[in-house]
Amino acid sequence: MAEKFYSEKNLRFTLYEVHSVESLISHKRFGEYNRESFDMILDTAKSMAVDFMYPLFAEMDRNPPEYTGSTIKVNPAVRRYMEMSGEGGWINAIFSEDQGGQQMPLSLFNACMFIFASANYSLSVYPGLTSGAAGLIYNYGNEELKEKFAAEMVTGRWQGTMALTEPEAGSSLSDVKTSAEPVQGSGYYLIRGQKTFISAGDHDQAGNIVHLMLARIKGAPAGVKGLSLFVVPRYRYAEAGGMEFNDVNCAGCYHKMGYRGAPIAQLSMGESDDCRGYLLGEQNMGLAYMFRMMNEARINVGLGAAAISSAAYYAALEYTKERLQGRSITEKNPDKPQVAIIGHADIKRMLLQQRAIVEGSLSLIVYAGKLVDLVSISEGQEKEKYEMLLDLLTPIVKSYPSEMGIVSTSQAIQCLGGYGYSSEFPVEQYMRDSRIHPIHEGTTGIQGMDLLGRKVTMNRGAAVQVYVDEIMKSVDKASSPELKPYGVKLENAINLWKKVTGTLAGAAARGNVELFLADATLYLEFSGIICIAWQWLLQGIAAEKKLTQTVSSEERNFLTGKMLTMQYFYEYELAKIVSLAEILEGMSGLTIKMQPEHFDD
Repeated sequence: MAEKFYSEKNLRFTLYEVHSVESLISHKRFGEYNRESFDMILDTAKSMAVDFMYPLFAEMDRNPPEYTGSTIKVNPAVRRYMEMSGEGGWINAIFSEDQGGQQMPLSLFNACMFIFASANYSLSVYPGLTSGAAGLIYNYGNEELKEKFAAEMVTGRWQGTMALTEPEAGSSLSDVKTSAEPVQGSGYYLIRGQKTFISAGDHDQAGNIVHLMLARIKGAPAGVKGLSLFVVPRYRYAEAGGMEFNDVNCAGCYHKMGYRGAPIAQLSMGESDDCRGYLLGEQNMGLAYMFRMMNEARINVGLGAAAISSAAYYAALEYTKERLQGRSITEKNPDKPQVAIIGHADIKRMLLQQRAIVEGSLSLIVYAGKLVDLVSISEGQEKEKYEMLLDLLTPIVKSYPSEMGIVSTSQAIQCLGGYGYSSEFPVEQYMRDSRIHPIHEGTTGIQGMDLLGRKVTMNRGAAVQVYVDEIMKSVDKASSPELKPYGVKLENAINLWKKVTGTLAGAAARGNVELFLADATLYLEFSGIICIAWQWLLQGIAAEKKLTQTVSSEERNFLTGKMLTMQYFYEYELAKIVSLAEILEGMSGLTIKMQPEHFDD
């Protein structure tokens, strides 16, 4: 099968025609870029993905990481890929120039990450994790930490991780028990505890592993207010020179159903009472520092999910164009030649659903990246507006591609039939790889509570009003005879969303917080469908505009397909909000009434 895992045409259409990311170069922060450099960066990402990453896709799955008793053995290509990422400036691309970075717009950078993740998601995460950890050091660390650790990490020689989760403290970070005890006059703390599910938390293809680790200093307040952030390397600088082991022990490696190319480690710190951690920033500010990067981390999860779905869709699309079976439903002559299954209506329905999910998700991801860019170059009320939009949308950006990516990838398998269920074709691996995303960076349930319990109520609903205003601007632009019916449908949908939100908020106002949040996950699903409908209207507006111009027949086919996929989303997917609204407004409290003992048989 051909090695197509994303649409270059659609990615550029989304960047340039739908979201106008080229407009960012008018601002000083991004003034070193232009359309030509944007295209060159995208071309470079494509070359890395096609020539180096995709050929390793199946191999890394079939030969997963192996725990040796002291470390985790991973594919040797990881070292080369990390070096390539360091040499190419991918690890610090979005960092500011004074941090040694390129100040690349996140919207463009995420487009490249989408390419990488669609080629080989497992391999793509290694430099991404390092970038996130190094970024925190550059933003909050002193000059010594930057020089000793972050500078090595951005070269790709050292791996970075985020070490938050513990065996008894998964999403509940207030229960973190890892301790940090100051050693008087030393400049470091002794770290004791365990961390689990740490992505790339240990492996043999990096010179060092540098953990950004949450821990509680002795005497700190209980709960999340008492958490501090530490730099905890596997190897530390020795007083006599060189490096020495820092008492960070790899206690095991989990065996996963998918996403197998990157190890998930269990760590034990301080078994010999000699694990040293270096405080990052101020005491008890660890969670606040972590949340600085949380929006971008959650966008990355949605990005990875959409990228895997994209790869599965193109595998299915290629197969359905080549696979001959059956004849037209109106053809009764068995002597007539068989047709490619893409000619059958139900196959086209499944492909339409996949395309609607993939391209709708990608549009939202690019938009979220642009919001981060706009926050970085704006001031005052304008900056506040973009921040509120980003905060409100982040749970949807993370969760819609994650949850619907599973649906989309399942449809890809269905298109291939029995072949799709076999490891000789790539879609079964995509299915397994995609399942991690509703769990990563906060489960879907947590994202639902975040959206309903925090985001829609913050600033007395100011973010909701900004969001509705943005959608109505798009509705107003959809004024042509072909687009207006869809603009009307979106306006009705957002009015229903406001009504449902108000009904739920009423329960909270009456003090019934448990009932208010009981179906927050359904509220997230309901909100996600409407948000993606908005993104499809934006794509429809851009496609219609292009269709009025002189375009090639190939371009016209792409744009016509874009318009038909928009129509599919409105007629097949947006219609689902009616039943969700009925459940949400009913507030039956069924999940509250059901008690643990009622599950007994």
